[in-house]
Amino acid sequence: MASSHSSSPVPQSNSSDAFFKKEVDATKRFRPVQSLPDVCPKEPTGNPNNLHDSPSLVVDQQRWTIYHSKVNLPAALNDPRLAKRESDFFTKTWGVDFVDTEVTPSFYLPQITKEHFALYQQEITPREKVHERCKNICTPKDTFDRTLLHTHDKSRTDLEQVPKIFMKPDFALEDSLTFNAVLPWSHFSTAGGKGNRDAASSKLLQEKLSHYLDIVEVNIAHQISLRSEAFFHAMTSQHELQDYLRKTSQAVKLLREKISKIDKVMCEGSLRVLRLSLTRNNCIKAYNKLKLMATVHQTQPTVQLLLSTSEYVGALDLIATTQEVLQQELQGIHSFRHLGSQLCELEKLIDKMMIAEFSTYARNDLNRPLEDDCQILEEERLVSLVFGLLKQRKLNFYEIYGDEMINTAKNIIKQCVVNTVSQIEEIDTEVVVKLADQMRMMNFPQWFDLLKNIFSKFTIFLKRVKATLNTIRSVVFLVLDKNQKTRDLEDTLQKNSAKESMVDSEVAYLTHEGMFISDAFGDGELAASQRNTSPNSEPCSSDSVSEPECATDSSSSKEHTSSSVTPGGVEMMIGEDMKLTDLELVRLANNIQELLYNASDVCHDRSVKFLMARAKDGFLEKLNSNEFVTLSRLMEGFILDTEQICGRKSMSLRGALQSQANRFVNRFHEERKTKLSLLLDNERWKQAEVPAEFQDLVDSVSDGRISLPEKKPTATEERKPAEFLIVEGQKYATVGTVLLLIRIILEYCQCVDNIPSITTDMLTRLSDLLKYFNSRSCQLVLGAGALQVVGLKTITTKNLALSSRCLQLIVHYIPIIRAHFEARLQPKQFSMLRHFDHITKDYHDHIAEISAKLVAIMDSLFDKLLSKYEVKAPVPSACFRNICKQMAKMHEAIYDLLPEEQTQMLFLRINASYKLHLKRQLAHLNVVNDGGPLNGLVTSDVAFYTGNLQALKGLNNLDLNMAEIWEQKR
Repeated sequence: MASSHSSSPVPQSNSSDAFFKKEVDATKRFRPVQSLPDVCPKEPTGNPNNLHDSPSLVVDQQRWTIYHSKVNLPAALNDPRLAKRESDFFTKTWGVDFVDTEVTPSFYLPQITKEHFALYQQEITPREKVHERCKNICTPKDTFDRTLLHTHDKSRTDLEQVPKIFMKPDFALEDSLTFNAVLPWSHFSTAGGKGNRDAASSKLLQEKLSHYLDIVEVNIAHQISLRSEAFFHAMTSQHELQDYLRKTSQAVKLLREKISKIDKVMCEGSLRVLRLSLTRNNCIKAYNKLKLMATVHQTQPTVQLLLSTSEYVGALDLIATTQEVLQQELQGIHSFRHLGSQLCELEKLIDKMMIAEFSTYARNDLNRPLEDDCQILEEERLVSLVFGLLKQRKLNFYEIYGDEMINTAKNIIKQCVVNTVSQIEEIDTEVVVKLADQMRMMNFPQWFDLLKNIFSKFTIFLKRVKATLNTIRSVVFLVLDKNQKTRDLEDTLQKNSAKESMVDSEVAYLTHEGMFISDAFGDGELAASQRNTSPNSEPCSSDSVSEPECATDSSSSKEHTSSSVTPGGVEMMIGEDMKLTDLELVRLANNIQELLYNASDVCHDRSVKFLMARAKDGFLEKLNSNEFVTLSRLMEGFILDTEQICGRKSMSLRGALQSQANRFVNRFHEERKTKLSLLLDNERWKQAEVPAEFQDLVDSVSDGRISLPEKKPTATEERKPAEFLIVEGQKYATVGTVLLLIRIILEYCQCVDNIPSITTDMLTRLSDLLKYFNSRSCQLVLGAGALQVVGLKTITTKNLALSSRCLQLIVHYIPIIRAHFEARLQPKQFSMLRHFDHITKDYHDHIAEISAKLVAIMDSLFDKLLSKYEVKAPVPSACFRNICKQMAKMHEAIYDLLPEEQTQMLFLRINASYKLHLKRQLAHLNVVNDGGPLNGLVTSDVAFYTGNLQALKGLNNLDLNMAEIWEQKR
C-alpha cells in the first residue's frame, strides 16, 4: 500500500526519541540498506511455543540475549504509576511511599560554589562565542533530520486524533463499558421525531471510525514500508539457508558413521581392559579390607599383651591407630559398631593404670635407702610412663611426684631422729614417748650430729630428685624438638606440593590439548607399582595395584614415628599423634623445674621446723659463740649445697638462721655489755700489768689477723706480765677493763667472719658497746662517779691521764675495726660506717676534756697560790717553791702514762696558764720591768721556776717564753 520493494527504509535508532520517515526520492538516501534481525522468521521475539523445533542456523547464530534489549534511560526512570512525573526512580524500587530525606553533607567533600567555575567560564566563554558565530554562518549539514522530525510530528498529530480508549492494551468490545463508550446507544434510538438526527449521528460515527481506521492503516503501512526491504531480504535468503542446512545434515551423518567405526576398532577393547583392571582393583581393595578387619579384630588381645609388659605407649598407639582405621577405612562396618566405645573405655583404663604406676614409681624412687648412689630407678620404665602420660595429655602428673616428695621429706627427718634416739642410752623411749621431746633431751653434740645427718640425707634426696626430674624434662624437650622438626617438614612438603601443583597444571593443560591421550591407564599402573614397592603393603602381590587402605599403610600414613634417645641412653619412638602445643610443653617443662625448686623449699621448710622444735626451750639461745658458729657454718653449707643442686635460693632456712643469728647477736651483745659494765663498775683506774696473752693478741692484730688466737698448750716457763702494752712500737699504760674490751672487740670481729649474715647487726652492737664504754668511763672519771661506785677517795691526775691513754688506745683500733667491717659489707651498706666516725669524734672530745681537766687543776692551783704572792725577800719565795713542787708532782704522775709529746703539750698549756695568773698578780702589785729592786726579785723567782720546770724529765727543751709576764710598754 504505502511501501514498495524499491523503497529504502531508515534504520531504527537505539534511542526512544528517534523518528522515522519514508524517503520520497531514492536519490536522497543517506544510509545503506540493512537487514534487521528482529524481523527474521526464526527470531525468538514472539511466543516460544510457536517456534519450529527443527534447528535454525539463524537462531543459533543470532540467539537473543539480554544484550539485545534496548531501552532508553528516561523510560527506565519514569514510573507510569505515578501521577507526578517529577518523582525520581527510587519510587519504582521502594514504592510510592518513598520519601526523600535531606542528605547530610559529607565532611570529606568541599562546598562547591560559583567561584570554583569562574576560571572555567573565563576560558570557555570565548570558545562559545566562536562556536555560535560559526553555527550561524554554516548551513545545516543534515536536512533529513528536520524532514524526519516534521514527518514524525505529523504522524503523531494524526494518531492523537484517535481516542485513547482504542490504544489501551486491554481494549475489548466484549466489555459493556468499552462497547458503550465506543458505540453509544443514543445513536441507535428509534424514537419518533429524532430519526433523521439519529441517522445522521450514526453516519457521522461511522465516518469518524472509518477516519480512525484510515489513520491507523496509514501509520501501519508507513511502518511496514520502513521494514519492507529487510522482510524481502530475509525471504530471499531462506533458500540459501535450506541448502546450507541440507549440506550440514549430510556432513553430520558422515561424521557419525566414522565415529562409530573408530569406536568399534579402537575404543571397545581398551575400555574392556580398563573395566577389567578396575574390577581387579576392587577385588584387591576388598581383600585388603578383609585383612584389615582381621587385623583390627586382634587389637584388644594385642593391647592386653602390651599392658601385661607395661608397654603403655605401644598400647595407646595401637588404640589410636585402630580408632583412626575404624573412623576412616572401616566406617559403617556393622560387626565393629561397638569396638570404638570398647577402645575408649580401654584407653581410660590405661590412663588410670599409668597414673597408678607413676605414683608407685615415685614412691619407690623416693623411699629407697638414701645412699651416695644417685642413679635413676628404672629409667626405661620412667621414660615409657612419661611418654604415655604426655600422649594422653595428663600434664599434671608431676603433682603426684611433688606430693610423694613432701611425704618423703617428712619421713627422712622422722627416721633420722628415731635412729639417733635409739643409739642414745640416756633417753628412755618408754618414758618419753613423743619424738620431739626425745629430741629435746639431746645435748648439743648429739643434736648437732643429728642435724648434720639430716642435711646429708636431704642433699642426697635433692640430687636424686634432680636426676629424676631432669630425665622427665628431657622427655618433654624431645617431644618439643619433634614438634619443631615436624613443622619444618610440613613447611618443606607444602613448598614441594606447590611446585608439583604447578607441574600438574602444565600436564593437565597438555592433556586437554590432546597430547597425552590414552596415558591414564599407564599412569595408573605406574602409581600401582610405586605403592607395591612400599614395605608396609604386605597383603598386596607384586602384580596387583596396591591401595593405601591396607591395614599397615593406613596405620603408618599418619603415625610416622622417629627414634629419639634420652640422656640415659633409652631409645623411644615418638609418634606424631602427640598433639601438644609448644606453649603447653614449655609450661610443663617450667613446672617440672619449679618442682625441683619446691623440693629445695620443702627440705628447707622441714629443716626449719626441726630447728624450731629444738629451739622451743631456748636451747639455741643458750649456745656459746663457738657452738653457734659451728651450727651456722653447717647451715650455711647446706644452704649453699641446695642452691648448687637446684639453682635457686631458698629463703626459709636462711631466714630462720638469720632469726637465730639475731637472737644470738642480742644475747652476745648483752652478755658482753653486761660484762663491760661490771668491769667498769669495779675498775679502780690504776695501771694494770699486761699478761703475755694480751700482748700476743695485740701483735696478731698488728700483723693483720683480726681474730682471737688459738689457745696454745701451757709452756714450761710462764712469761711474766709486762708493765706496758706495746702497740706498733708505742707504750700504752692501760687498765684491766680496756684489755678485756680489746678482746671483746676482737670477738665481735671474729663473729662477723664466722657468720657473715650478721655483719650489720654486729656493727651496730659494737658501735653501741664503744659508745657505752666512752660515756661510762666519762661518768666514772671526769664525772667522779668512781668515788661512789668503787669507793675512791679522789680522782687524781694519774687517774685522768690513765683514762686518756686508754681512750687513745681504743681510738687507735677504730680504723682497723672499720676496715674489717667495710670489707664485709655490701656497697649499699657503707653508710653504716659513719658510726665509727661519730665514735672517733666522741673519743677525741673526751680526750680533749681530760686534758682540759688537767690544765684546769693546775689553773685553780695557780690562782690560789699566786693571788697571795708578794714581791719580797727571801728569794725564791715560798709561793714559787710551792708551785714548783706541784709541777713536779704533776710531771711525776703523768710522765710514765702519757707520751713525751703529749706531756710537753700539756705543760705548755699549764705554763700559759701560769704566765697569765702571774701577769695579772704583777699588774695588781704594780711591778714593772724597769730593772728596779722589785723587778729583780720577780726575775729571781721566775728564774727559779724556769730552772725547776726545765729540770723535769723530757721538758729540758721546752720554750717557756717568760717575757710575756710583763706588760708591754706602749
